Amino acid sequence: MQHPDRLHLQAYFDGEVDAVAAAGIEQHMQQCGQCRSVVQDFDSTRTALRERLSDYRASDTLRAKLSGALDREPRSPSTFASGNPTLAGDTARARWLGWQFWIGGLTGGGLGAAAAALFAFMIWIPRSDPVAGDLLSAHMRSLMSAHSIDVLSTDRHTVKPWFAGHADVSPEVADFEAQGYKLIGGRADYLEHQRAAVTVYQHGAHTVDVFSWAAGARALPKDVTLDGYHLACWTARDLDYCAVSDTGWDELHGLERLLQDLSARDTP
Repeated sequence: MQHPDRLHLQAYFDGEVDAVAAAGIEQHMQQCGQCRSVVQDFDSTRTALRERLSDYRASDTLRAKLSGALDREPRSPSTFASGNPTLAGDTARARWLGWQFWIGGLTGGGLGAAAAALFAFMIWIPRSDPVAGDLLSAHMRSLMSAHSIDVLSTDRHTVKPWFAGHADVSPEVADFEAQGYKLIGGRADYLEHQRAAVTVYQHGAHTVDVFSWAAGARALPKDVTLDGYHLACWTARDLDYCAVSDTGWDELHGLERLLQDLSARDTP
């Protein structure tokens, strides 16, 4: 089978795939140590949260709100097709894939109050702008994962070709270390019913995710701040971009300008 990306492995771990797809992933993992390591990391993270954080059991009211919120989400009849394990269904449903294992721990009483508060934030805060909410959810998922980067490299000639086989778009990629924005790699994520490309930069102590996907699905949000994270979005060469980070606005717009200038130079 095709090498599964991190979202598909999360879905497998969370029981979100059918039996045929699960069997295919398990067969693949027998030969792929990298994918086995990702799934093992999911398991160890959940176990560590249950064992090390203070005991906390969500109240019946909070659990009822979480359950009701999930029940109200539109559901695709086949989120993962066994023959072609590609994400389907609406964006909101896809956003939950990376968080299903938090639900199990939360409702079972094993997660700490911090995790409960974070999960509640992921449900209700992003409602004001669906695109901004999806972007922030994806960014925060990556920060909580030991595998936030699928291709680790400071070389644009390594990162950009990697997107060709793992994302639906080919974004602008460059290392701006001289300007304070070091390219550290990239990954694929699911956004706007597409395999979006995410270019990852390091700016001081801050991680900046630059998402890119085919333009036109929905209007981009204006500059947005959600729970301390800034989102700066723009469109260039038929692609929508959005940089997400907890760095300052000036720093985030600095990276935006560098990427827009690069797009302008590359435009025929």
